[in-house]
Amino acid sequence: MNEVGESKLSKIALYLFMFVSAMLSVFPFYWMFVVGSNTTSAINKFPPAILPGTNFFSNAVAVFERIDFFRALFNSILISAVVTASVLFFCSLAGFAFSKLNFKGRDGFFIFVIATMMIPPQLSLIPNFMIMSNLGWVDDLKAVIVPAAVNAFGVFWMRQYISSTVPYELIEAARIDGCSNFRIFLNIVIPAVRPGLATLGIFTFMMTWNDFLWPLVVLKDSSVHPLQIALRTLNDVYNTDYSLILTGTFLATLPILIVFLLFSRQFISGLTEGAVK
Repeated sequence: MNEVGESKLSKIALYLFMFVSAMLSVFPFYWMFVVGSNTTSAINKFPPAILPGTNFFSNAVAVFERIDFFRALFNSILISAVVTASVLFFCSLAGFAFSKLNFKGRDGFFIFVIATMMIPPQLSLIPNFMIMSNLGWVDDLKAVIVPAAVNAFGVFWMRQYISSTVPYELIEAARIDGCSNFRIFLNIVIPAVRPGLATLGIFTFMMTWNDFLWPLVVLKDSSVHPLQIALRTLNDVYNTDYSLILTGTFLATLPILIVFLLFSRQFISGLTEGAVK
């Protein structure tokens, strides 16, 4: 077989692999919609229904009747948006300080920040709840937003991204022109690291949107429940309506897909930065 034939065969194999990978990635969302658009009895029978049914809108209406879906959606959007904006600002600011500013103990502080990533979040559950209780923030969205306002992974990510993207010569040129450190951060660093910010923003938004344990602990009042906690109430004690649960889950997944589609180009650019010379 000549080189041209081998090249075509390798391309076909690559496209086939990408097609199969795409189908495997999309299938969970398709199956979620299939279950949500059928009845539970249709899913439980053998063989189960594999095509979308006609009950999606009736199941969606039932979800809206069982829980205050739009209130929970607003709470989730508010929490995720505020936490994402806070993480992007504070983590990029800390990353700029750790990568481009020289101060005593800089490396030691950075190692300490990274070391906190080794602590399981479950260990901080009780101390954090005691702090929130003493502050009077139980059943308040601040109890979910404030502890997540900055994280060690975000600091590490932005520190590495700024170190590889923004040269020292650019920082020194700005200082010669009379720019303060904060002015350099806003006018030079932020525009240069937008792909990295988009990547961190998507990760943060998804993790905050899907967070379940901590909101379950500190948010008892149904009026402040995010979507993940509100969907839990769709489970009955003696009966589980999978079609109802998967309908609510499908609706709760749509905002994440929209956010990813809006920032997908920046997300891919942020992940591949430095991979190509």
